Amino acid sequence: MFEQTFVQTGKTNKTWTVVASALIQVGLLIVAVILPMIYFEVLPSATLQSLLVAPPPPPPPPPPPAAAPVIKQVKIIPRQFDAGRLTAPKAIPKEVAVIKEDELPPAASGMGGVVGGVPGGVAGGAMGGVLGSILTQTNALTPPPPPPPAPKKEAPPPPKRVVIGGNVQAAMLIDGPKPIYPPLAKQARVSGVVHLHAFISKEGTIESLSVIPPAHPLLAPAAVEAVKRWRYKPTLLNGEPVEVETTIDVSFMLSQ
Repeated sequence: MFEQTFVQTGKTNKTWTVVASALIQVGLLIVAVILPMIYFEVLPSATLQSLLVAPPPPPPPPPPPAAAPVIKQVKIIPRQFDAGRLTAPKAIPKEVAVIKEDELPPAASGMGGVVGGVPGGVAGGAMGGVLGSILTQTNALTPPPPPPPAPKKEAPPPPKRVVIGGNVQAAMLIDGPKPIYPPLAKQARVSGVVHLHAFISKEGTIESLSVIPPAHPLLAPAAVEAVKRWRYKPTLLNGEPVEVETTIDVSFMLSQ
């Protein structure tokens, strides 16, 4: 009974089983390799980043050693004089310098000056030296310079235009026709004074006029039309006629 339970009695096709098992295993291995390549988003990013991080760079080389300071040898020259006294040498020199001086020429009696002379000097010398000789010759030969001419004062040019008050300029009026009272202004019972800013030429004629606000629109045109025909005496400044800038007042009263 034991042998019937554990001992197989049927036949098994071993070749087909081995081939099927090998194919299944190869297929599972291929699937396990290809799936991560297709669905790479599922893979942990931290592991991938740790694998792709470049290794740290090598440390920089150590700095070169500092150059040794150059020691300069200072040659000390021994002093020949110390506090006005001649000091004895510490070593005997190999060569001794011999100083030769030229003999001075004999001085001429009653003559002064510098041996060999100086530029600009006088034979036999001069009182006060070279500077005194130069000053004496300069004072004797060069006359004193003439005094500078007095600067000429040029008169300022006369102004081209002067500003005169309206009352002063009104006294110089030669011909001034009265303005015509506008009928519409009379009907509206409008009255008042129109102030005009005027430029008068050298001949006394009106060059330009402008109304100084505020001015009533019914009265201003009549005032400008009348003042355009006014004539004044020429204004003289230092004997020369000049242009005048002034103001003119034109009155409109209902009694006119």
